[in-house]
Amino acid sequence: MSKSNFTRRGLIKTGAVAGAAGLTLPTYLRADGHSGFTNAPTGDTVTLGFNVPQSGPYADEGADELRAYELAVEHLNGTGADNGMLETFSSKSLQGNGILGKKVEYVTGDTQTKSDAARASARSMIEKDGAVMITGGSSSGVAVAVQALCQEAGVIFMAGLTHSNDTTGKDRKANGFRHFFNSYMSGAALAPVLEANYGSDRKAYHLTADYNWGYTTEEAVKSSTEAMGWETVNTVLTPLTQTDFSSYIAPVLQSGADVLVLNHYGGNMVNSLTNAVQFGLRDKQVNGKNFEIVVPLYSRLMAKGAGANVKGIFGSTNWHWSLQDEGSKAFVQSFGTKYGFPPSQAAHTCYVQALLYADAVERAGSFNPCAVVEALEDFEFDGMGNGPTLYRGEDHQCFKDVLVVKGKENPTSEFDLLEIVEVTPVEQVTYAPDHPQFAGGNMGTCNPGA
Repeated sequence: MSKSNFTRRGLIKTGAVAGAAGLTLPTYLRADGHSGFTNAPTGDTVTLGFNVPQSGPYADEGADELRAYELAVEHLNGTGADNGMLETFSSKSLQGNGILGKKVEYVTGDTQTKSDAARASARSMIEKDGAVMITGGSSSGVAVAVQALCQEAGVIFMAGLTHSNDTTGKDRKANGFRHFFNSYMSGAALAPVLEANYGSDRKAYHLTADYNWGYTTEEAVKSSTEAMGWETVNTVLTPLTQTDFSSYIAPVLQSGADVLVLNHYGGNMVNSLTNAVQFGLRDKQVNGKNFEIVVPLYSRLMAKGAGANVKGIFGSTNWHWSLQDEGSKAFVQSFGTKYGFPPSQAAHTCYVQALLYADAVERAGSFNPCAVVEALEDFEFDGMGNGPTLYRGEDHQCFKDVLVVKGKENPTSEFDLLEIVEVTPVEQVTYAPDHPQFAGGNMGTCNPGA
């Protein structure tokens, strides 16, 4: 995939040229593609719904997501201090005058990192506030629940931070799209780095958050590490509400394992890693090897919460503020100017999702969900971090480079906590749509709703 090969697939499908005699126009360029859908904007504004965890274990990510959405709205409306990624985005459809000339307004909800609460807040934004698109969340359980609701309601769901394979696997929906990477990609990116640093003869013990993200992350990391020779000694589920992991750490010492894999995120990971260090795991030798800890999904916010405990620990991440591509630099500058500190990966993926939705509407010339789906499927873009990216049509998953990082030994500030050790090329993390870890999904067809 290269920039020179980019086609505006959302504008003109292969073999269909607008205005050419005898050729069929894409659905959304026909008159019948512009009416009869849920919350069709009728005035001079359009409302988006930002559904983020403002309380619960992932509240830090939710706060940063909301900051990013507010910045995206400023850029879409042309009211920001600069234009952010509108300047670097390969698509030039967005002009800073709203979406299709309508000023962007927004409402917010608190998912509480609970599926039922997330569905209730999303439903309220759709039914009471007239939101034409819902976006956000920092939990795969939430993402799956809200994505299903949006499919039923006939609005687009632009997922926030969701890493479980299920979001674009067995629970994929035609109205849902994910920019964030997934569990399979983490395993595929991490395995070669772990083998190079720790060898192929290791015994791993997994502590796993007891919901769908934890399950698929455990499966992906187990599969990739066992393929290179590691043995999985044990896997233990932990409640999402757990705050003290001492009772889960103690058995690790008696298991014969020499690696602990923490399939935890947010506050869960901060607490479990802290407990593991308190139990002295990082100072021990087992099987003649230094004991190691791995965190499959990392974030700067988690690293900040865990402090010095993250030093030298490997993990993967979707994006990092230290990237030097023009898009990343533009976003970091905009976010830093507005808020006084660099953005997290949660902020990045949410900002990008907001722009990608708006751009798809512009290219389609309609807010009709089916028009947006057609504009996003197989859309290739660049200039938004992570290099050239494809929104694959078969499952609505973005494919792009993945970062392997580790905790810095000598950080220079409270934000400079992770260093990029490998930029894993997209080819290494790409899989077939029917890969066993994503089996059982039926995306269905787009639902325009009313």
